[in-house]
Amino acid sequence: MSETVAALFPVFAVILIGHGLRRAAFVAADFWSAAERITFYVFFPALLVSNTAKANLAGLQAGAMAVALLGAIASVVVIATAIWRALALSGPGFTSLVQSAIRPNVYVAIAAAVALFGNDGLTAISVCIAIVVPTVNVISVFVLVRFAGAHGDKQGNDAAPWRAVAFGVVTNPLILACALGLVLNIAGVGLPPLVGPLLEILGRASLPVGLLAVGAGLDFPALRRAGGGVAAASVLKLVVLPAITWFLVRLLGLEATSGAVTVIMASVPVSASAYVMARQMGGDAALMAGSITATTLAAAATMPLMLMLSG
Repeated sequence: MSETVAALFPVFAVILIGHGLRRAAFVAADFWSAAERITFYVFFPALLVSNTAKANLAGLQAGAMAVALLGAIASVVVIATAIWRALALSGPGFTSLVQSAIRPNVYVAIAAAVALFGNDGLTAISVCIAIVVPTVNVISVFVLVRFAGAHGDKQGNDAAPWRAVAFGVVTNPLILACALGLVLNIAGVGLPPLVGPLLEILGRASLPVGLLAVGAGLDFPALRRAGGGVAAASVLKLVVLPAITWFLVRLLGLEATSGAVTVIMASVPVSASAYVMARQMGGDAALMAGSITATTLAAAATMPLMLMLSG
């Protein structure tokens, strides 16, 4: 337990530093959106390509990892569907409950996997990203279209949200980076001599800049306005989802690193991108902002605990 806490402490310390820098107006306010954008489109893809292209994939149990992750996500969506009316949530509130319960903060996931397992953890979390990110995007759009009244474009074209999510999935830079790295790895090409060192340099900037941007995005006023919906979303995301994932990991016999990284992917806080989707497609943005902040803060305690319980 103490080793896990020690490994994860810098991750959450950097997040808090990012929040402090924003509160102190150390840099211009528009710096943070630019930092998140360059991390998402440049730094993290460089990190994923450079690692995946040269990684040893022989020990990964990708099929079992997919079953554990997708089975847990499906279970939590069913639970959220069963309880949202009891929580007195509106349709838009339900969509934000679902998003809060399943959308992972990829920045925190990568940082935690690297902190605990080094390059092996980065390889395993890359597989998790390729499995989870497309899935949660499709589920999120489905519930938003069905329950938030977001029926397509201004002409009432119901197919518009689905085209948008399909385009977003196939052009997601993290998914493309994982795919490119896997192709280079399987083809035996690895990293080209000149491009490889460049990607490695860019990749080193991804974790500090990405985590600082996560901290800058924390919204404490939204947390103070939080109600039962945020509490339920936080429990689903930080307790129920990783617990079901852990159970499936044990049931499927996943090996140590693959199993632990799969649990990490399930136990991270909510992605900030969920707030953008909620605002654009008619979800409950206030509940979403509260869930993002609450889970980011609480994950500092729940992630070590879940990893300890998972062995």
